[in-house]
Amino acid sequence: MEAETSRTDAPTGLNEIVVTAQRKAESAQRAGIAIDVVGGDDFINSGLTQASGLGQLVPALNVQQNGGANAVFFLRGVGNFTVNGYSDPAIAFNYDGVYIGRPTSATGVFYDLERVEVLKGPQGTLYGRNATGGAINVLPAKPKPGEFSGFADISYGNYDALTAQGAINVPVGENGAMRIAGSLTRHDAYLSDGTSNDRTGALRLQYLAELTPDLTVRVGGDYSHTGGKGVGASYQGRYAYDRGSGGYVFVPSGLGKSTGLLDPASQAYRQTLFLGLSGRTADPLYPDLYQDNSYYGVNAELNWRTGAGTLTVVPAWRYSDLDNAFGNPGFVGYIQEKDEQFSLEARFAADRIGIFDAILGAYYFDESVDGNYTFAQQALNAYQEFTSDTRSYAVFGRLTANLSDRLRLIGGLRWTRDEKDFDGTADVFLVRCTRTVNFVPSCPTATLLPVTDSFTQLQAPFIVPQPGGVTPIGTSGALLIRAQTVVDQPLDTSKLTWRAGAEFDVGPSSLLYASVETGYRSGGFSMSVGYETFQPEYITAYTLGMKNRFFDNRLQLNAEAFYWKYRDQQINHTGVDLAGNQGQFTENAGRSTIKGAEVELQFLATRNTLLSAQVQYLDAQYKDFVYREPIGATPPLTSCPFAVSATSPGQYEIDCSGRPAYQSPKWTINLGAQQTVDIGNYKLVLAADTQYKTSRYVAFQYMPEQQVGDTWTSNANITFAPQNDRWSIGAFVRNIENNRIVTAGLTYNAASASTIITSPPRTYGVRAGVKF
Repeated sequence: MEAETSRTDAPTGLNEIVVTAQRKAESAQRAGIAIDVVGGDDFINSGLTQASGLGQLVPALNVQQNGGANAVFFLRGVGNFTVNGYSDPAIAFNYDGVYIGRPTSATGVFYDLERVEVLKGPQGTLYGRNATGGAINVLPAKPKPGEFSGFADISYGNYDALTAQGAINVPVGENGAMRIAGSLTRHDAYLSDGTSNDRTGALRLQYLAELTPDLTVRVGGDYSHTGGKGVGASYQGRYAYDRGSGGYVFVPSGLGKSTGLLDPASQAYRQTLFLGLSGRTADPLYPDLYQDNSYYGVNAELNWRTGAGTLTVVPAWRYSDLDNAFGNPGFVGYIQEKDEQFSLEARFAADRIGIFDAILGAYYFDESVDGNYTFAQQALNAYQEFTSDTRSYAVFGRLTANLSDRLRLIGGLRWTRDEKDFDGTADVFLVRCTRTVNFVPSCPTATLLPVTDSFTQLQAPFIVPQPGGVTPIGTSGALLIRAQTVVDQPLDTSKLTWRAGAEFDVGPSSLLYASVETGYRSGGFSMSVGYETFQPEYITAYTLGMKNRFFDNRLQLNAEAFYWKYRDQQINHTGVDLAGNQGQFTENAGRSTIKGAEVELQFLATRNTLLSAQVQYLDAQYKDFVYREPIGATPPLTSCPFAVSATSPGQYEIDCSGRPAYQSPKWTINLGAQQTVDIGNYKLVLAADTQYKTSRYVAFQYMPEQQVGDTWTSNANITFAPQNDRWSIGAFVRNIENNRIVTAGLTYNAASASTIITSPPRTYGVRAGVKF
C-alpha cells in the first residue's frame, strides 16, 4: 500500500506524496515509475522498527531474516538467499541518498523517517550497479531552519517489548538547524531457547545550514548497535534416503515452530541426527550464540543553485564491525567482519533549455571488506579468511524532451566500471569415517569438530594435516581431512545501461507512462571449489503504467504491467561444491522471465473514511536453471530432475528449469481501512489491514516441505489524540492470526536436516506520543 505521509483525512482529498526517487522532487502521482511509498508515521503507528516490516506494507517485497545481521530482500522473486562479504545484493539499499554495499548495514535506520521509497524494477541509469530488482530508499527527517520542534514516542507490549524513539529540532541562527534523533528497541525471545530477541539502539545527528539563498549544506552522522542473540530457527525435520525408491522421505521432527534450536527438546532431537560423513550422531549445538554488531556513518549533501541549474554533491563514509555467532542452518556460523566504504556522487540538474531537461552525474565507490568466517558443522568445519576490495566508477545522464505540455520522452545512459580484487583462503576440515557396519559408516567414538575461531585452535585428538593431507583421529577409525581453496585474483567489468521512456498526461490528474530499462549486477567471488568466480547478471525490463486521481482527489487508482527478462542470473545459496563439501557460493544459473501486473487503489469514501487495496499478480519462472553437484553415496537433495552429466564427469546435472522463482507468490493482496471518529476537539482513529499471499518456495532445493502455503496476516491499531495531534495514546496488535509463517528454509546437509525461520508471533502493546 502506498502510505500517506499523514493519515488525517482533509476535506480536499488524498494527500500528495513528494518523492525524490528520480533525483528530483516531484509528486509520486506525477513520477512515471513503479514506486511504493511508506510514510514515517506508518512505521510508528504500526509498531514496526525493522526492515522486515517493509514486506507487510509493500506487496512486491518479501524480506527474509537470516543468521547474523542479514536482512535479505526479494522483490518480485529477485533476491539472494544469503549475502556475505564477497557477494552483492540484487536490491540496492540506499540510506539518506547513499548506496550501502553490505545488506548487513540495513540495521538500525528505521526511525525518525520522512519516508521509505521502494522502486520496483531495474534502476540502471540513476542508481547503477546492483539494482537489477529495484531499490529501497530510506530517507530520514531533515533539520528545519528556524523551527524548535520535536517528538517522542514510546510503546510497550508483550514479550517485554519496549520501543522508544524521538527527535528534537533546534534552530541555529536564522538559517540553520540541528536535529538529534534516537531509537531504542528491546523485546524478549520469540523462540523458547532465547533466540529471536532484539537489543538495538541507534543515534543520528544532522546539521543543516542555508549559507546563502542559493547554497545549502547538510552534514550528518549516525551510529547503531545490534545485540541480543539474533534471529533463531527451529528443526522442521530430516530427509531419510530410501534405497528402495532411490529418493528421500521427509521425517518431521515433531517439534513446534516456537521451539528454538537450543531448547533441550531440540538438543535431544539433534543428537538423533546421523552424520553419514562421520559415522555417528551429532553433538548438541554450540549454545553461545550472540550478536555484537556496530555501524557508523558520516555523510553530507551540498545543494548549490546556479544560473544554469542545481549542483548536488553527496560524499559519504560508512563502517561496520560485525561480530556474531548464529545457528539457524543447524550449524554455527561465526562471523567476524569489518566493512568500510567511501562514496562520492555529484550530479547537475540543468534548468530547462528549450524543450529539454537534463540530469548529468558522476559516481565513485570504494569498498573494502576484511572477513574471518567459521562455519562449524561438526562433521565439517570451513574456515575462511579473506579481503575483498571494490572500486566502482560511473558517469550517467538523463534527458527529458518536453514535446508538448502533455507529452514527454525520456532517455538515460550510465556507464559503469567495476574493479574487484579478492584474496582469500578457505580451509575445509572433514571428519570422515573409514569403518562400516552393514555398509553404513560407523565411528561412534569419533570426536567431532568444535567451534573455533581458527583451525590453529584445534586440539587433541586432532592433528592438523597439511593442505590436501589426512591424519587419524585417535583410534576411532575416523580421519581428519583438509582441503584448501585459494582465490587470489581480480575481476573487472564494464557495462553501459540505458533507459527509454515516455509520459503522457491523459488528464490533469492522470498519467500514462511506459519505459524500457536495463540493469546489471556485478560479478564476484566464492570460496568453494568450482565456483571461485561468477559473472555479472543482466536484465531488460518493460513497464506500462497509469496513475490517476478522480472525484476531486478522493479516489486514487494506479495500475502497472511489467515484463522482465534476466540472463546469466546470479543464484546465491548453500550447497555442495565440486569437492563434495558444503559451502556457500554464487553461480550464474541461466535465464528467467518475470511478468505480472499490480493495481493500487485508495478511496477517501468520506472525510473520515479511507479505504485501500493493492493487488499484485506475479508469474516469475526460471526458463533455464541448471546447476551441478558431485556424485556421492546418495543422490542430490532436490525435487528437480537430475541425471549424470554428459559433459562433466563425476557430477550430476540438476535441471530446475520451469520452476517458479523463490519468494514469488502468484498473488499478493493488501487491504486496509481507516476510520476517524471526531469527538469534539479530539478524535479516535481506528485502522486495520491484512495481507494475503499464495504459496511460494522459501528454499533452494524445491522440496515439498520448502513450499509455504497460502497465508493471511492481519494487524490493527487505535489512536486517540486531539485534533492538532500534539499528543496521542494508542494500542496495536500485529499478526492477529498468531501464525508463525515460514519465511526461510535452510538445510544442514551433513545431517540431511531441515531448519526453518518463522515470522514473529502475535504481538500487541500500547503506545504514547507527543509532538511540540
